[in-house]
Parts: sequence; C-alpha cells; structure tokens
Amino acid sequence: MGRTATVLAVRSSADSGPGRWGRWLSQGGVEVETVRADAGAPVPRRLAHSALLVLGGGCLPDDDERAPWLAATRELMRQALADGVPVFGICLGGQMLAQVAGGRVAGEHGAPEFGSTVLTMRPEAGRDPLFQGLPEHPSALENHVAAIVALPAGAHWLAGSERCPYQAFRVGEAAWGVQFHPEAGPERIRRWSEERLRRHGMDRAELHRVAAERDPATARTWREVALRFATRVRQHRT
Repeated sequence: MGRTATVLAVRSSADSGPGRWGRWLSQGGVEVETVRADAGAPVPRRLAHSALLVLGGGCLPDDDERAPWLAATRELMRQALADGVPVFGICLGGQMLAQVAGGRVAGEHGAPEFGSTVLTMRPEAGRDPLFQGLPEHPSALENHVAAIVALPAGAHWLAGSERCPYQAFRVGEAAWGVQFHPEAGPERIRRWSEERLRRHGMDRAELHRVAAERDPATARTWREVALRFATRVRQHRT
C-alpha cells in the first residue's frame, strides 16, 4: 500500500486549529499534520506533504514583525502554487493566498463580520470542483476585520457576503481561499474575546445561539467541501 496522503496545516493562533476539518479530511482518506507556528514550531522550508492548509490568525499575511513564521508560510504557498499542490487557505490563509498570487489585502477594511453569516454563491461556483452544487445561501462562521480588497488576476470568484464581497475564490486549478471559517463549530465562539466583540457592538452569547441554531446545515455544507478537497489531495498524490 502507498503512504497516506497528508496535509500540512500551519497554525498562527492558539485559538485556531484544523477543527472539525481534521476529522472530515480523515474521513476522506487524508491526515492532517499541524505545525503550531504560533507556539514556536518551525515551518518547514520545503513542502513535503500532499497539500497545504493555512489556518486563521489575528494578523495580516505579511505582518512578519508580529508573526515571523509568516514569511516561511508564504514561501510554502508559493511552492504549492508553482507545483500545483492543493492549497486551502482559511481567513488569514485565504488572505495570504490572495496576496501571494497578486491580489491585495487591507487591515480594518470595511465592516467587520462576526458569527454565523449568510453567503451568496456566485455563478462561477457552479463550475468549481469544491463549491458546485452547494446551497445558494449557505452560512459560515466569520471573525475578521481585515479583508481581501482585490483578487489576483484570473482568480475564480466563488462567493461573497453582504459586507465582504470576496468570501471564496480559487487560484489556478487547485488552490482555494476563503474569508470565513469552515473548520469551526459554534463552540469556537465561546473562546472569542468578549471585550473585542463588545467594541464592535456584538454579544458573544447571541452569536453562539445563532451559530448553534444554523450549525446542522452549516456543518453539512462545509463537510462536503472538506471531503471534496480530500479527493483532490488524493488524486494529486497519485
């Protein structure tokens, strides 16, 4: 038997992590190895895994002074793009994919989004290997004040929301970025800073209530995307 397909996940925050995507990818035949870069674990100089998963964090994708591991993570993403290795970027990771591929990201841009948010799928999603056939208006968890302000040239724009147009996109044939958190369940909200949420006029308990109410449908949608990504990873490895 050949070796198991593996995804390298880069973590940039103690409140982040593969979450339930780790379980869903495993169900799809792909195992996740997480580098806790925020805790001092070194990011590899070369990508020796079947895919790359870059997780969220409270910084911009080029904020190297606050998060010195970001430079090495960007280099891994460049390698993956050059070699056609599957990539999935979440929140900070999605912003990093946009920036590395030639788009632009801005901090404190537009209206922030927190909690369960309704997305709108765009026509291009109907032709995308991961997003085709999803509900037209799925919900997803959001927790961001920075945003992508310009997609890379040639990127496939897959989804938006009322406050943030660039919620999901694809670069080339195998690299996806999302602004939201498909890996996170409602319990993640309980770890968010109450003080930060209050500054933006948000109530953490209410955010949790709404997310929990919507979660059965939310989980079904993003589990399907995780399983489809696992299929792409296995196909690439073979």
